[in-house]
Amino acid sequence: MRPGRLAPVLAGLATLVPATGCTPTSATSVEVEAAPVTPETVEDLGQLLLEEVPSGLPRIPDADLEPSAGAKTVDDVATYSDDPARERAVLREYGYRHGWERFWGSTTGPLTSVFLDQFDHATGAATYARDLAGNDAEVYDGVLRHDPSSLPDGCSLLTVAEADPATGLSGPAAFAWCAHGVFSVAVTAVAGTEEAAGDEVHDAVQDQLDRLPAA
Repeated sequence: MRPGRLAPVLAGLATLVPATGCTPTSATSVEVEAAPVTPETVEDLGQLLLEEVPSGLPRIPDADLEPSAGAKTVDDVATYSDDPARERAVLREYGYRHGWERFWGSTTGPLTSVFLDQFDHATGAATYARDLAGNDAEVYDGVLRHDPSSLPDGCSLLTVAEADPATGLSGPAAFAWCAHGVFSVAVTAVAGTEEAAGDEVHDAVQDQLDRLPAA
């Protein structure tokens, strides 16, 4: 699988266009939230994606990115590759169903992205997350750790201390890929320091995993 779902979007940021119920259950009225259910459609999946990130960065409208963010099909993700036909076949081997992408920040400053993908089975999600981690470690030439103590089990963490403009990164960055049942979560943060990027990724991963159905 070719890495870099993020890389083409980072390149596209250079042409970014500026954007102009609870139910009481007793006399004490205890509030109970409905448990999230496994999405049936890509629109349902989008409802589980974070709407804001811990750093408070402003959301980048999906349409302002090239390729655009938002809902993704197998064909959409395959076009990120130099060989879309082969990529499409590989994604189907993973059992890829659909995904959703969202970005916050700016072209030249801090940037956070969250990718949420759904698969037919947990094995496909875990393999996809682990493979992306290994491949992107080669692209961004950072330090990769599988199952780091700072993240939940099933996660990989990549840190990049110095940005290479050729990769599209505008500063120090941290990447995380986590498998959670039939879901794969990928979070990237570019910040002023490697520590700040790592903190953003850690907190965003936790927030995103909390929104998903139990594994």
